[in-house]
Amino acid sequence: MTDSALPLGGRTAGAPPTARRNWAWLGLVPFLLFLVLFLLIPAVSVFNNALRTEDGFSFSAMGEAITGQNFDAFWFSVRFSALAAFIGVLIGGLLAYAAATATRPRWLRSLVTSFSGVAANMGGLPLAFAFLTLAGRQGVLTKILKEGLGWDIYDTLGRDGLGSVPGLVFVYSYFNIPLMLLITLPAIDGLRPAWREACANLGGTSVTFWRRVGLPVLAPSLLGGFLLLFANSFSAYATAAALTQNSKIVSQRIGFFLGGDVSIGEDAVGYALAAWMIIITAICMGIYWVARKRAERWQS
Repeated sequence: MTDSALPLGGRTAGAPPTARRNWAWLGLVPFLLFLVLFLLIPAVSVFNNALRTEDGFSFSAMGEAITGQNFDAFWFSVRFSALAAFIGVLIGGLLAYAAATATRPRWLRSLVTSFSGVAANMGGLPLAFAFLTLAGRQGVLTKILKEGLGWDIYDTLGRDGLGSVPGLVFVYSYFNIPLMLLITLPAIDGLRPAWREACANLGGTSVTFWRRVGLPVLAPSLLGGFLLLFANSFSAYATAAALTQNSKIVSQRIGFFLGGDVSIGEDAVGYALAAWMIIITAICMGIYWVARKRAERWQS
């Protein structure tokens, strides 16, 4: 009998790989624990507080959360989030294509993706402070444009400044565009040169290639990216809170209801607003997941 066949702790050295992988799922325990503690339990608590009343469960707060001024806040948030997502998809997609097709200098793609990885995860108070320093009423860019070109950007942004729809889109583009670049880059890499060559051999032009091959292949990734950017902009709180006190933004309105400055019982409306935000975000993420699964077929 050879040494490799001798028992080691009750098992042979040549034990099948599946026997050694039985405990691999333990690596998911910290992640699952994180999801339960910081996602599942808070979500259940939000819905419980939105539906609970003194007399039991009721959908009255959920109904009130989508009527009157609350509905106006949802409509405003949906509009500026959709516009911010569209700008992010358009510019981020073009930058991703430029980074994917650029051959020189060789370090350009690594630089772009590294910066995008940092910028896509930047938000909250640091981002708001950076933009106030850059484009606030006394910001560096504001003064340069006003003194150099005679253009006051606040004539364009309006009274709310960076808290207006153009201002919020401008600020949110800082993390939306890099995030879209990171999402789209693998999909663009999946466009094989052989497809373009086949299209050219069959007499097709660049327009034909993009209309019949390129855009259909990229469509799931572009749609998924749009939904992700929409959910990202729709649910953002800290950045908008530092820039404006606009009660038309749903996340700010939730803070108003839950901040203690309302009558007793009105906090249920705040929880109901949060519950509707969870529902909308979950729908977007569900469609995004389906779109990503479809896009992965072309990337394999």
